[in-house]
Amino acid sequence: MGSGLIELVNRLQDAFAALGQSCLLELPQIAVVGGQSAGKSSVLENCVSRDFLPRGSGIVTRRPLVLQLVTAKTEYAEFLHCKGRKFTDFDEVRQEIEAETDRVTGLNKGISSIPINLRVYSPHVLSLTLVDLPGITKVPVGDQPPDIEQQIRDMIMQFISRENCLILAVTPANTDLANSDALKLAKEVDPQGLRTIGVITKLDLMDEGTDATEILENKLLPLRRGYIGVVNRSQKDIDGKKDIKAAMLAERKFFLSHPAYRHMADRMGTPYLQKVLNQQLTNHIRDTLPAFRSKLQSQLLSIEHEVEVYKNFKPEDPTRKTKALLQMVQQFSVDFEKRIEGSGDQVDTLELSGGAKINRIFHERFPFELVKMEFNEKELRREISYAIKNIHGIRTGLFTPDMAFEAIVKKQIVKLKGPCLKSVDLVMQELINTVKKCTKKLATYPRLCEETERIVAGHIRDREEKTKEQVLLLIDIQVSYINTNHEDFIGFANAQQRSSQVNKSAVGNQVIRKGWLTINNIGIMKGGSKEYWFVLTAESLSWYKDDEVKTQFLSSNVKILTLFILNLHLVCIFSCNLIYLLPGAAPGTSTPSVCLGRQAVGGWGGLPVVVRATVRLLSVACLWEVSRSHNFGGNSAAGTPKAQDWRTSRWHASESALPADLLQAHHQKLPHCRAWGGKIHRATPVATTSNDFSSSVCRRWSLFWDRFF
Repeated sequence: MGSGLIELVNRLQDAFAALGQSCLLELPQIAVVGGQSAGKSSVLENCVSRDFLPRGSGIVTRRPLVLQLVTAKTEYAEFLHCKGRKFTDFDEVRQEIEAETDRVTGLNKGISSIPINLRVYSPHVLSLTLVDLPGITKVPVGDQPPDIEQQIRDMIMQFISRENCLILAVTPANTDLANSDALKLAKEVDPQGLRTIGVITKLDLMDEGTDATEILENKLLPLRRGYIGVVNRSQKDIDGKKDIKAAMLAERKFFLSHPAYRHMADRMGTPYLQKVLNQQLTNHIRDTLPAFRSKLQSQLLSIEHEVEVYKNFKPEDPTRKTKALLQMVQQFSVDFEKRIEGSGDQVDTLELSGGAKINRIFHERFPFELVKMEFNEKELRREISYAIKNIHGIRTGLFTPDMAFEAIVKKQIVKLKGPCLKSVDLVMQELINTVKKCTKKLATYPRLCEETERIVAGHIRDREEKTKEQVLLLIDIQVSYINTNHEDFIGFANAQQRSSQVNKSAVGNQVIRKGWLTINNIGIMKGGSKEYWFVLTAESLSWYKDDEVKTQFLSSNVKILTLFILNLHLVCIFSCNLIYLLPGAAPGTSTPSVCLGRQAVGGWGGLPVVVRATVRLLSVACLWEVSRSHNFGGNSAAGTPKAQDWRTSRWHASESALPADLLQAHHQKLPHCRAWGGKIHRATPVATTSNDFSSSVCRRWSLFWDRFF
């Protein structure tokens, strides 16, 4: 059963190779990977029991070799490209491999991904299929390109990245396993080590006292399928024509006699490797066969449907030709439009193309090109200076001449031609690339595909020239006349006027002071406090829940406020609805307080800030400093109330009645001064304290008022 499965896959490989395509089917196989001089060729020759592979320095394997081993009574070899010819001399097999390689890749070490299919029939082999890949190299030789390493890497990855491919990673034992090229590549496509089989060569060449026991026991770098150790012929043995059978006997003797490998000798050597590879490949084919069969049947149905479509096809019918041509042209038009508009059925997830790339050119590349035109500010200033001086000549100019401005501006505008024309070129190139992608569906008709590309690309190039003419015309228009009356242009006079208007319109809303204030409850229910965010502008006093200024509790227009000065530290600002007591720092305290009706607000910078903003026309800032320097009303010992006195005072009158009482009691005595539409009054609070607070306030502010008003 196992050999039958492998033989089935071999026939499929030959069929695909003859067709020159894989039909999008990934056949189960084993790829042999290793660095130069890792011993890949010796491992394969030991499996065949014949010398048949080219040998030499540098890259010897320059094309993938698909090696199909078939168990048979007679021994011979066949090449797929030499059908009917049997090779019984394996030296001729080597020569044919070299000749076929040179025929495709050249005589100077070139490489190609086109495989060579070789089938070997022998009674000494187990049914097996191996793909020998070029050895990993670092330095190019002969006519090899400088990127030969990358080319070989890409070829290897093309095989081992397939899920149906097992990886035979060959690594010499006399090098560090962590530096193995084969295991490094295998780990990239098989990070869990599920598809990788490790082969350790040159165990007999390790330094004395060292061994690879931990590697072979799968402890150092574990692989699911494990490691197998082999001992190949040395170059001296090969030059001395040592027989492979003798080499395998020597290999067996080495494992049985070596103290480090004696306990695992039955799991080491080339015969065991052949057995494992045959078993692993058979199981792998069996596991992947259901999915492989399903995919094959799906493709078969698709091809049968296509055959039905073309069964009644008459290539010489003019009507059918015209209809087919119109359908293909229409399909091309639809595909092109979808790629530009971005509504295509197939979405490219690897790179930007079509309309998306054009969008990127306009919104990212073009601004980038503009930014790249960085000018030297020092150089620009020098140019402006020279332009002004050259226009004035021997005269001494008073004003900046318009000609200097226009000369500099025009020079900067002309610099836009480069980025603009480059953007047109990039868009044109992307349109042509889009056309080429859309014509891939016409590949069945090469001449139609070529003619379609030629016509559409020619039309795009014609439009390119006209587009560039329009772009240059637009720039010339801008250069020919500098419109300084445009709303986006701000000359000196307009800039000054606009700045004045902005400042004027912004005065009312300009924030003079803002900050946190703590409102303390001093009413019947004493205790407790809460912070609010206060904002004072030239037009209003407002406070909010927090500094996000979203939830507003109160706001009052300062133009309708009236100010009552109560004492050195207490001021009453009155409106028709509210009473504010705004203090400075009370004697003996560091935290000011503001009384609001029956509440007190504390912690906001004091009276100099609030009153300065509220009564601007009276220059209270100056007044406050003078009042402090003259110490009107004496000190706390001379009758100034303590902090707890004015903090615990209570109004006898209600909030609505209080201002009327104050005005009625003092209206005849108080001088008036207009402040933002309101009036300022000398007042006495209706309050009870432990001392004669009202009399003290009245005496102190009477002296203060008479002194300054």
